[in-house]
This record gives sequence, structure tokens and C-alpha cells, in this order.
Amino acid sequence: MSGELTQSVIKRIIRQVGLECAAQGQTLSETLVAFMVKAVVLDPRNDFNMDRILTENDMQDLIQLCVTRLLDTTNPSLSTIKMQVYFDMNYANRDELLSEQERVLEGKLAPVVRAITESGPRAQEEMESVYQKIVIYVLLRSGLGSPTDIEAVREVTAALQSVFPQTEMITFISLSKKDKEQQLKDLAMIVTGIRLYNKQCQKGGSGIDDLPAILNEAIPSATRTVDERLNSCQLLAHQYTALLESMQEDPHRHSQLSSFKLKEALFNVRQYEAFLCILQSDAITSAQEVESLDVQFEAAMMVLKNTVQDKTSIESKEVFPLFVELSKLWTSFQDEMLLLSFLTNMADSLQQFLEIQSQLFPEEMLTSLLEGVTVKSDEERIKETMGTRVNVSDFKNQEWLFPETTDNFDQLLIQYHGFCAHSIGVKGITLPGNPAIGILKHKDKCYVFSSKEAAYIFAQDPDKFIQLNVKKAKEYAELIELLELRHQFEYLVPHAQARNAKKSSMKPPPKHDSGTQTDTHILPPTIVRSYEWNEWELRRKAIKLANLRRKLTHAMQTDLSHMRRENFTQVYLPKDAGTQTKRDNSSNVPKPQIFLRGLRGGSSPTTHMVAVDLTRPLDET
Repeated sequence: MSGELTQSVIKRIIRQVGLECAAQGQTLSETLVAFMVKAVVLDPRNDFNMDRILTENDMQDLIQLCVTRLLDTTNPSLSTIKMQVYFDMNYANRDELLSEQERVLEGKLAPVVRAITESGPRAQEEMESVYQKIVIYVLLRSGLGSPTDIEAVREVTAALQSVFPQTEMITFISLSKKDKEQQLKDLAMIVTGIRLYNKQCQKGGSGIDDLPAILNEAIPSATRTVDERLNSCQLLAHQYTALLESMQEDPHRHSQLSSFKLKEALFNVRQYEAFLCILQSDAITSAQEVESLDVQFEAAMMVLKNTVQDKTSIESKEVFPLFVELSKLWTSFQDEMLLLSFLTNMADSLQQFLEIQSQLFPEEMLTSLLEGVTVKSDEERIKETMGTRVNVSDFKNQEWLFPETTDNFDQLLIQYHGFCAHSIGVKGITLPGNPAIGILKHKDKCYVFSSKEAAYIFAQDPDKFIQLNVKKAKEYAELIELLELRHQFEYLVPHAQARNAKKSSMKPPPKHDSGTQTDTHILPPTIVRSYEWNEWELRRKAIKLANLRRKLTHAMQTDLSHMRRENFTQVYLPKDAGTQTKRDNSSNVPKPQIFLRGLRGGSSPTTHMVAVDLTRPLDET
């Protein structure tokens, strides 16, 4: 199907379904319509063959089925899908929410920052105008008051002048744009800390709410509201589960209750319960964070009081970090206020998707249907099976996990959101699984069960029951999200992905080839250039340093030389030159040539030697 349904055909179907729903008075998001189109195609009861091309008649049938389901406001399944789409489109965890808030704040302050950092005032009036903009920036950055509050503006101006007088504007203007932005943030935190300290000393604090007191009152109230709604929906889930079990046990009850959409109603409250648990966990985290912030804020304020006391003057390097710390803690309080408001709004918005319960099952009707039926809570069901567990010796090729033999047992990722893996596909109901019975690890995935018998049946052929669960999810599309089966339907667009793209995308995630190249030297060089192996060179450097210790450097600055640049001059050194004062000369002399005659003797017994000088005269050379 995914190969035959081209992108243009899918868009056409989605657009047509949306137009027909709008004509009926229902304006629906493209994400919801796209999910419903896939859900209708997946449902085997609609008999859409995914291996053949859809004809024009098939597409018209698909459109009509989607429109019918989207306009059926009496079906809890539609409310559940709407709730899932809404939650995925709007929910954000702590880090995401705070990052988004920081981005929005930076966007609001950007015009003011540009007006401050990009200006180059020269006249005194221009300097004062920029200084007033810095006051507005500090006030907006801290979130402690409005620029229209004259008293708040007066407090900020006084605090700012104590740490950044107008005479420092000349130095500020000479800074780079990046340094200006950093100094603005530092000034905002210091001024905020000063105002908080003054409020604690009852010397100011206009426009500053007592956030710790507000949070300590609002968080328990919000938590109680979430707990009450959670208990209410859990009670409905227990009652619907009891009715569904009675239908399977008694044929008469089955015929009596088959017209009611009990399964869809059960899945609706189970999904609502899952989302409320997420919000409850966030509320508990927020309460713990506020409790920790209270302690830190009181300690920081006490240190600041002890440091300042009644001193008329104090070094900035000693007190400024304390003001900054106070400001950061207060910003954390503001973040918790934002998170609390978000959680409260999310809980209130989810309530609308549960209204269908009171329409389908009024309290009087539900009470009459429950006559003679035993309603068990999830805790009671788990308690009944606490004494039973799987006997590992009964299984040769299955791996079972137990608390005493498995590390981090409570942190194992359980499939199907912790519901019994057997009851979903066989009974079509969501029963809580009991990990104490034993967790079956099959193909690197963990499954829990509501009873020992269910565990034994599932373990005989896990793949068969897994496929039954997938089939059940095709029949009830809301189970894909509730049971966390997105990996089974990768071609079904995730809601979160549609949220990030700001529109529905029915095609699979894009893929492309990529390559990387590793640098030859990925680490910085570790050569120590100052290392010297020659001990005589080390001795020379030591003597030089010892001599420097006896040298003093004097410097001074005057009003005339203040803020002036350094000047340098350069001269040309005399070039090297050389002279020659005498000349070298030489002469040749004749080579002496003297020959001796008669050394060998002769006829006479007496040797007569004669020296013959053949050397040339000097005048002939």
C-alpha cells in the first residue's frame, strides 16, 4: 500500500476528507485527518488490500469511511485519538519548555538589545537615552515589574546607578557588541539580586510577587486536582474492565452489553490515565525542585545579609556574586511558575476528551449495569497474584526475569505500557501486569502478565500472541499510542513528528547517503614548547628570574592620559659598514738550481766534487 499510495494521492485524500468534514461543521487538524486515514486503511474490517492499487471507488470509500468516523462524536475512540494528537502536539518536558521560554524571551528583548548595542551616542542627551533603555532592558529581563510601573522603574534605576553609574557609559560604548550583551545580562542579574535583597529588608520590592509562597500553595493544590481526576478515571477503568470480564463469562451479559462501546470507553480512560500520570510525575518533580530552591534561597539570603549587614561600602567582587546567585535562584522560581501553569492548563485541556464518558454512561446507568459485578482495582488484582510466580524449569528455551536475579529490575522497559501481554489480543482488555509473576524476555523485549496462567499460555507461542496484539491495534487505532506500538507501524506517521514539522507528513522519514572523514590528528598537540633539557639553560633562566625579582615597575595614569591609546615609534638602526686600510701583494723569486758533479767518483782514487750553480739571476725573472 505504501508503495502504491503516492504522496499526491495521500494529500488528495486528506484534503478531501478535511473539506467534507468542514462542510459538516467540523474543522479538524490535518494531523488528525492523516492519522484517521491510516487508521481506516489498517483496520482489517474495512477490507482494504494493502498489496493492490487503490481504484477511484476505493478512494471514495476510504474518504467516506474517514468522514464517518471523524464525525461520529458518540464514539470514544475518536475522543481518544483527538486526545493523543492534542497531547503530542502540545506537551513538552521541562527542558523543552524552559528552552522555548528562553527563546521567546530573547526574541522579545532583541529589539531593545539592538537599540543599546548598535548605538554610538556622542552627546549627553543620547547617553541618557541609551541609559534609560538599559533600565528598561534590566526590568524586562528580570520579569519583576512592568516598564509602566513608575515605582518599579525608579527602583531599577537606583539599583543600576549604584553598580553602573552614567559615567561608565563611555567605557560601555567602547566595548564590542558581544561584550555589551554579556555586560547587560550581568547587570540585569546584579540589579535583580539587589531588588530582591531590598524587598527582603522591606526597602522596596514594587511589582515583585512572593513566588515561594505562591508555589508552596499552588503546587499542592494542582497535585490534589490531578490526583482526584486520576482516581476518578481509574475508577471508571476498573468498572469498565469488570463489565468486559462479565461479558466474557456470561453469554446473557454479553448480549446485554454488546451494544455499548465498552472497549473504546476503557481505552479512552486508560489513555487519559497515562497522560495524567505524566503530568503528575512532572508536578511531583516541580514540588521537589521548589522545596530545594526554598532552602537554597534562604541560605543565599542569609549569607548576603551577613556580608552586607550595616556596612556603608563593600567591595564589589565580594557582594556581586551573591546578588547574581540570588537572581539565578529567583529565575528558577519563575521557571517553576511557568511549568506549573503549563501543567495546570494541560490537565484542564485533557478534561474535554473525557466528557464523552458521562454522555455514554451516566452514573445511574453505570450503577445499574454494575449490579452483581465485582469491581477490582489494579492494586487488588496485583495483590491477588503476589504469591504466584512462573516456574523456570517448565520452560527450556524461554528467559524469565525476577527481582532477586535481575539488576535494575524496576527500570526494565516493559512492552504494552505495562499491561498484560496476553489479555490485550485474546480478551481485548487492558489488565495491569504483575512483574512479580515473572517477566518474559523474548527477542530482547520484556512482557508482563496479569496471572500465572496467562504467562504460561503466552510463553508457549509468544509470536502468535504478539501478532494478535498487533491485529487488535489495527482494529482500535488508539491502541497504537496507548500500547506504545509505533515501532510496529513505522509507516504510520508519529504525532510528535507531525508536530515538529508543523504539518502532517505521510511519507517515511527521508534517508540519504552521507560520509565522514577523520582528521589525521584529532587531538591538540601536547608538545611543551617551554621544556628545556639543558641544565645550564635552566640555570640561566633561573638567574634571570632571580634578577627580575629585584626589579620594580612603576606606572601612573593622569586625567590627560586616561582612555588614550598607546603610541609607538620606530627608528632605523645604522647599517653595518666596513673599510680596508692596506693591500696585500706578492712577488716571485728564481728557484735555486745547484748541481753537484763528481759524487760518483772517477778514474783517480781521490774524489773531486764540483758544485755547479745554474740559478737564474734576479733581473731575469
